[in-house]
Amino acid sequence: MKILIVKLSSLGDVVHAMPALQDIRRALPQAQIDWVVERNFAALACRCSGVRRVIECELRSWRKSPLSAATRRAWRDFKRELQRESYDAVIDLQGLTKSALISWLARLTTYGRRFGLAGASEGSSFEAPARWVADVAIRLPTHIHAVERSRQLCARSLGYAVPQQLSYGLTATARAAQDTDNDQAQSLARRRPLVALVHGSSRADKQWPLSSWQALGQHLNRQGYALGLPQASAAEQQSAQQIAAALSQVEVWPHLQLDALTDALAGCAGVVGVDSGLSHIAMALDLRLVQIYNFDTAWRTGPQQTSHQRSVFAQPTPTVEAVWQAWQLTATHRTSA
Repeated sequence: MKILIVKLSSLGDVVHAMPALQDIRRALPQAQIDWVVERNFAALACRCSGVRRVIECELRSWRKSPLSAATRRAWRDFKRELQRESYDAVIDLQGLTKSALISWLARLTTYGRRFGLAGASEGSSFEAPARWVADVAIRLPTHIHAVERSRQLCARSLGYAVPQQLSYGLTATARAAQDTDNDQAQSLARRRPLVALVHGSSRADKQWPLSSWQALGQHLNRQGYALGLPQASAAEQQSAQQIAAALSQVEVWPHLQLDALTDALAGCAGVVGVDSGLSHIAMALDLRLVQIYNFDTAWRTGPQQTSHQRSVFAQPTPTVEAVWQAWQLTATHRTSA
């Protein structure tokens, strides 16, 4: 059986789709699973166990210059790759016009069908073409976690029960964020355990005050943790440097590609982060994790309040004391997914 998964973006959404693919592997071990995803997140999809082929697209950039020769050429190449094979099931996990277009373009076998969402769920985007394109449109509960939405859609599309076991299947190799020839990196590596502070977010209203990061970092330093500060832009680098200025045993990580960043997180003893894609990667890696929410959306995207993964929500933002208490509560031995 050949199955095509359509989940294009964003980083957190791609992570949340991974358990559904692991469910398919358990229920249909002979199935061949391909995945269409935006190129920026393809490296992560390639690390998802059981994915045979990752088909990259760049719809975000193609929309900026749809009539250019380069876009037309890239679109032809993508369409050729997408239609290289026929599928018994095409499952649109995104529920948007752009994912519906790709689902519609994909080739089916004689008895193949397209599956998609019949309607919106609370807090998740949905557009009507996704329902129109689907041969089978499946209605799910409106109040549902993003992970469970994908798991239930795949299970009902392919005719199996959602397993009790939850696994993301994300593979990583623990590596230092810095070059191993760097004396500072080697010194910091000897001061394990390392905690990553995921302070950056594309949305300012999801961020946590720099003074709070500094206070939390001081708590962690006193407990013997070294600290790593990821950054993906000039603004995040500046924030990371400001946080680091108040701490010891700390390094600002260089700008890392998604592959290297995943491996760097895998080498950490834990992560404290805002609601961002990196925090969701930490969740998928089954790391000790505290996720900070300024909005009451942790029920939809956050960790499931296990012994070693917790979310903290408050408005306008959680206090340092609340986050620190949550971190201490995650101190129990982590369980393997």
